[in-house]
Amino acid sequence: MLIVLVTTTVIAESESSDGFNASRLSRIDGAINREIAAGKIAGAVALVSKDGEIAYHKAFGYADIASQTSMKIDAIFRIASMTKAITSVGAMILYERGHFQLNDPISKFLPGFKNPEVVIDFNEAGEVIETRPAAREISISDLLTHSSGISYKFMPQPLQRSYQLGGVIDGLTAGDVELKEGIDRLAEQPLLFDPGDQFAYGLNTDVLGYLVEVISGKSLDQFFQDEIFEPLGMNDTYFYLPMDKAKRLVTLYAEVDGLQVSDGTEADIELDNPRYPIEGARKYFSGGAGLSSTAYDYFRFLEMLRADGHLDGVRVISRKSVELMRTAKVGFDWFPGASFGLGFAIIEDLGTRGEIGSVGSYSWGGAFNTAFWVDPSERLVGIFMAQVRPYTSDISYRFQTAVYQALE
Repeated sequence: MLIVLVTTTVIAESESSDGFNASRLSRIDGAINREIAAGKIAGAVALVSKDGEIAYHKAFGYADIASQTSMKIDAIFRIASMTKAITSVGAMILYERGHFQLNDPISKFLPGFKNPEVVIDFNEAGEVIETRPAAREISISDLLTHSSGISYKFMPQPLQRSYQLGGVIDGLTAGDVELKEGIDRLAEQPLLFDPGDQFAYGLNTDVLGYLVEVISGKSLDQFFQDEIFEPLGMNDTYFYLPMDKAKRLVTLYAEVDGLQVSDGTEADIELDNPRYPIEGARKYFSGGAGLSSTAYDYFRFLEMLRADGHLDGVRVISRKSVELMRTAKVGFDWFPGASFGLGFAIIEDLGTRGEIGSVGSYSWGGAFNTAFWVDPSERLVGIFMAQVRPYTSDISYRFQTAVYQALE
């Protein structure tokens, strides 16, 4: 069904403009409202902070068009791959407690990954017919930097058919399956290349999340609650929403001949239940894509990172661990002028990047049109959240430009 947006709403919580030109900062409003009027997104929430103080936090458009439910600043979004930064911090917590070194092989804890093989050849059906022993085993660092040779089933890559035949789970599932089973299936697959050779985006952070479960003896859900969410006051961040908060979940749309309510099959990333994360078995805790959250909750997490690992008197990880995470490590061609650190992309060269910003800022996004960045030199945090897949909008980048042009 084609859905046409006829009105938009804007709800403001705070417009403190310390460090910003307030008039120029308000240009964000126009950029987002134009995107809604063009039918690219149904609604959005945007948040900007400087020096830990929220300078801009607004909601636009609709959380659900059919019911004319206005977007609110406490709306809950599927943040997909923005989960990865949280899981990476979870792993660093265990690293700091002496459970492993980053160069340790993951087979030390996950024996199914012992003696990995690298694919050499396929048959016409895409089935693997020849492999060779990998030059070395996958390390924990390889998982953090997506340089293990593991990919995603949804991505066009040589092992896509093998992943499909092997029942590999890309993370977003409401099925009756637990994380261990999903990772065990993945461990049976060959690698795209020798660990450490190059960047390949994939299920690395799901494996990392399972590693956290094995080492901590807790489900990833419980570990996050105990070590990150409760200490930081992230009261609206979950793998699966409690039913009393389900009404705050934003409807997922697909940009197919205009905006349509997604049935979970329109995009390369399929949802086996478009009501995820409300319905289903609620058993699979994907460290790479499974969380849902609010802009404010995620701000609390990012501000902890920007403040070198602590927030409001609570230290989550050390300053030195944050420094290591935001140190560029693996080159990749997704973003010119950037490399990948321990959980997110890091800008190294503004000239090559070709966009306004700062060297050393780090960022990532989610499959359903959510994005964040942290700029240590400008002491900025920016968050944009919408819910569309597939989408053609580049509003998260234009939002970032609007923030930088407003700095005093």
